[in-house]
Amino acid sequence: MDHGGERDAPPSLGAGDGAAGRIPLAVVVVDREGQVSHWSTGARRLFGAAREEAVGRSVLDLLPVSGALPEEDEITPYGAYAAYDGLGPDLESSLDGRLNFPAAGRARLTVPDRDRVDVLWWAYPLVGPGDERLLVLAADTERLRRTGQDEDMAFERVAPGFALHTDFPGAEELARRLPEILPSMSVDESARIVAQILELGYPILEFSQNDRVPVTPDWGVARRAERKARRERAAAVAAQGLPLPDELAEDEGEDLEYVAVRERLEFLNEVSGKIGTSLDLSRTIVEVSRAVVPRFTDVAGTYLREQVVAGEGFPDGVPDTTTMWHRVALEHTDEPGRWDDVVPVGEAMPFPAHTPFFQCMTSGEPVLVPRISEEMGHAIASQFEKRDIRPLITGRSMLVVPLKARNVVLGFMILLRHPEREMFNDMDRVTGAELAARAGLVLDNARMYTFQESVAETLQDSMLPHIPPRMAGCDIATRYLPGTLLGRVGGDWFDSVKLPGARTALVVGDVMGHGLNSAAMMGQLRTAVQTMAALDLPPAQLLRNLDDLAQRLGDGYLATCLYAVYDPIEGELHLANAGHIPPVLVRAVDARSELLDLPTGAPIGVGGVAFESLRVRVEPGDRLVMCTDGLVEMRGEDIGVGLATLCESAAHPAASMDDACDTIIRALNTRGGRKDDVALLMARLNGIEPEDVAEWRLALDPAEVRRARAAVREQLHDWGLARLADPAELMVSELVTNAIRHSHSRPVQLRLIRGETLLCEVDDDDHTLPTLLGTDPGAETGRGLRVVSTLAREWGTSRTSAGKTVWFELTSRRR
Repeated sequence: MDHGGERDAPPSLGAGDGAAGRIPLAVVVVDREGQVSHWSTGARRLFGAAREEAVGRSVLDLLPVSGALPEEDEITPYGAYAAYDGLGPDLESSLDGRLNFPAAGRARLTVPDRDRVDVLWWAYPLVGPGDERLLVLAADTERLRRTGQDEDMAFERVAPGFALHTDFPGAEELARRLPEILPSMSVDESARIVAQILELGYPILEFSQNDRVPVTPDWGVARRAERKARRERAAAVAAQGLPLPDELAEDEGEDLEYVAVRERLEFLNEVSGKIGTSLDLSRTIVEVSRAVVPRFTDVAGTYLREQVVAGEGFPDGVPDTTTMWHRVALEHTDEPGRWDDVVPVGEAMPFPAHTPFFQCMTSGEPVLVPRISEEMGHAIASQFEKRDIRPLITGRSMLVVPLKARNVVLGFMILLRHPEREMFNDMDRVTGAELAARAGLVLDNARMYTFQESVAETLQDSMLPHIPPRMAGCDIATRYLPGTLLGRVGGDWFDSVKLPGARTALVVGDVMGHGLNSAAMMGQLRTAVQTMAALDLPPAQLLRNLDDLAQRLGDGYLATCLYAVYDPIEGELHLANAGHIPPVLVRAVDARSELLDLPTGAPIGVGGVAFESLRVRVEPGDRLVMCTDGLVEMRGEDIGVGLATLCESAAHPAASMDDACDTIIRALNTRGGRKDDVALLMARLNGIEPEDVAEWRLALDPAEVRRARAAVREQLHDWGLARLADPAELMVSELVTNAIRHSHSRPVQLRLIRGETLLCEVDDDDHTLPTLLGTDPGAETGRGLRVVSTLAREWGTSRTSAGKTVWFELTSRRR
């Protein structure tokens, strides 16, 4: 990390953690244009250029990469790389984008104002939405020699790490991916190294006597060149027909072993570049299977535990003979279709204890079967009912490797080679184990992402309401779009609440931030809005109370909220805003759209701020559009552009409310750059015609109950709803009787509203809400609400500023 200081790392780590030492790292980040976007203090010290000179320049101008492997006459006592000035062609290939997998090396180079420097380097390609393309790490091995370690031993086990707070874009994401960049490193080991890095304050290079790194610098350049010279001498001896001296024959065997190891490392690096290109579990499974066929094996079958396939939590317990394993992929070089019917993808099965598969999944270690005998082929085939797989497996070499993560077996791969191909050997076992370690980590990342995505979707779905498409006097359509980035579980919500007087509350809100905390706060605020709306609080007062609640929930919780109450009888909107983007009103008469100029107000949670409300006249057919800022805000673009597009798309003619919502989404969601979640609510304000409303004022006289019954029966006959007269008359009689009994001075008001349902409301000036009592046959009160709850489609009570309202609904169908 760059603090501008020149601090030295301690000479060594404690022996208890298995580490042998640590030295500072140079950290260089290259963007997709090949220019330096980050140049650490360590890079300045190692390569001689200041940050101001480096950032923005071509990396090829700053890092010495020219040169080639030295010939025999260039070998010096220091090593073949002593006369070789540059980091090497592998790094040059990484810098110009020709390599898409990690590379590493060792070299000598000339640094301004310093002697020649012995350098270790690593290059890691970066895949992601950002501009960063390549991470280059380098270290001066003089620091390594100061620790007094045996270089040959230390160089075989070395692990680069870097600080979480290294100041280049994407550093935090890279730090989280440390175990992925170094697959042999456990999560706990990664956390330990990161903690040490934070304590030191700058990136470090840590070499350990326990952990082998899959991408290793090429410290064998000198020995390789020496072997080359010896091979040439051996060729000369062989040309003369003379026997090879023992040392030259030994070298030949060593060289073959070196070539084999090198090929294995190149293969593993190549596989690493092919798998894990996405967090989609299905795609990752296919990538893992295809990466090994045909180069390493002729057949690759991948099996995963049931919980992994289902995207559930981490599997519990050690697998046993009852554990179900799903065959999720099968790649092979045989003729097409040969395996498909016998071992189809998607089949689930357990494995008996006597099989090599059971041994692999319970021990967590690779199992090598040089050749599948007739007896073993028969034992394996016995698991497959009515299918003879012996011709497919007998005589082949088999390697079963576990797919592990955090010491838990997630699955395994069955690798088979044709009988005519070289059998799997111990080196293949080691290669397969390393391959499985990398594949297991990648699969676990995809599994965790799938699991987190499932949790997020479940949480979001549980908190988003299921709004009916029709409320009294209005039609409603909604849309919710989750964020496009991992972990973007948001706090956006919408809702509608039925209010007395056939009114409807419409609300859209957005908790600032993302993650489960924001989603949880969203759930709390949404519940609070529903509760306070049922109390029929005015919009400004409701936001005031919501602000008080947010402050009690804790510091740092902020949210925006737009709250509107639609009165279809009066043809009016009553709105208040708490820091939210304004709504759009589309006029039916001329399809003109406008942003309503509301008092903005401060976000919920700021505290001590007054909220104001506004009343707006509306006509039948007008549409109200409310949304969260994720729909109109784009990175690098003024929000006014998004609001203008919202107004334009909202006014576009549409055959239905759903089509109108889709038009808005298409217009705003295709511009690119949206990462936040989106909530959209549209309401068509149909209104309620005067002839569909009937009202009566009743004096506080028991005789008025009879008048109320007669008036309701007559009105329902006039509306063509005579079939509802009997239940409506009975329930009105009970509610009016109770209202007259408990009212103080104000007349009782009775109102019928005809719409999709028949709504009946009885208002009085008593603030005490009635409650539904038990069915005690001896009780003198409580039977009225019991009758209402039995006969009504829906019923309820709510307080008003003057008292209370008791209402019920009956299903209504017009003639």
